[in-house]
Amino acid sequence: MNKKQLGILMSLIFAPGAVITLLAWGFWGHQQINKAAVFTLPPEMFGFYKEHIGFVTEHAVDPDKRRYADPEEAPRHFIDLDRYGDHPFDSLPVRWDEAVMKYGEDSLKAHGIVPWHVMVMLGRLTRAFKDHDRERILRYSADIGHYIGDAHVPLHCTRNYNGQLTGQHGIHGFWESRLPELFGDKYDRITGRAVYLERPSAVIWQVLKESYAAHDSVLQIEKDLSQHFPSDKRYSYEERGSQLVKVYSKSYSEAYHKALNGMVERRFHAAVHVVGCFWYTAWVNAGMPEMDYKGDFILSKEAIAEMDSLNRIVGGANADAHDHKD
Repeated sequence: MNKKQLGILMSLIFAPGAVITLLAWGFWGHQQINKAAVFTLPPEMFGFYKEHIGFVTEHAVDPDKRRYADPEEAPRHFIDLDRYGDHPFDSLPVRWDEAVMKYGEDSLKAHGIVPWHVMVMLGRLTRAFKDHDRERILRYSADIGHYIGDAHVPLHCTRNYNGQLTGQHGIHGFWESRLPELFGDKYDRITGRAVYLERPSAVIWQVLKESYAAHDSVLQIEKDLSQHFPSDKRYSYEERGSQLVKVYSKSYSEAYHKALNGMVERRFHAAVHVVGCFWYTAWVNAGMPEMDYKGDFILSKEAIAEMDSLNRIVGGANADAHDHKD
């Protein structure tokens, strides 16, 4: 795990406004994006996904759990576009092999590879559909939903990912975990029907363009708000399990959420639709196989062992965080 990857993890564990173990959209956000995406699917797919909606919802957070165990995992969740000059979309090749030739694989991984990894996951999901492999379909569906959700987060597109360069340490968890947890129940989950993506790579890059365009506003709006909001009213304490955790206060969160003028909900709403479109595209590319999978769904012993191991690792990491928390 490199310095940035460790920094993201530790900042989200210890920063004000962060909830221990919550990364990216937070567990709530990622799970709700995957859950809502099920309802974008056509009838030929909907029955299958509705039957297993609990799985794609619960396991939407598996990629974040893997951050604790797999050093290759963290770069799949972000891309520091401002590492590539003032006009990164003119500099960065869309094709992975061309990007490697230009910048080198190690450099790309150091600055994040989320758009390319989404395309890797699309290929894996397509093959799973072709193989009628229910376990892989569900696991890859949950995973790709997570990475697409991450691409919709403005702070996943900048090296100032947690406001550490602008004196706003903790804004990462504030924007993408605290705000959705407080206000997400009112977000619109009804999107258009999933559509086939002729150029899925172009779609995920467009998502990143939109996210990157918003990252300055995410930071500037909070900075402006902090200068006019009473400093003793910005934070409060809430019980999280057996711990008393420092969080951004509800009043400050409400003021920030209002000042963002619907940005968080728009990114959430867009993520739901794009996730559904990628699931649908993988199914179409696989030849639109029959989705009538009968019988009980039982995970393989290998999958169960892997998930148990991840849960133990995450539990241990959280215990350590609680032990060392001020």
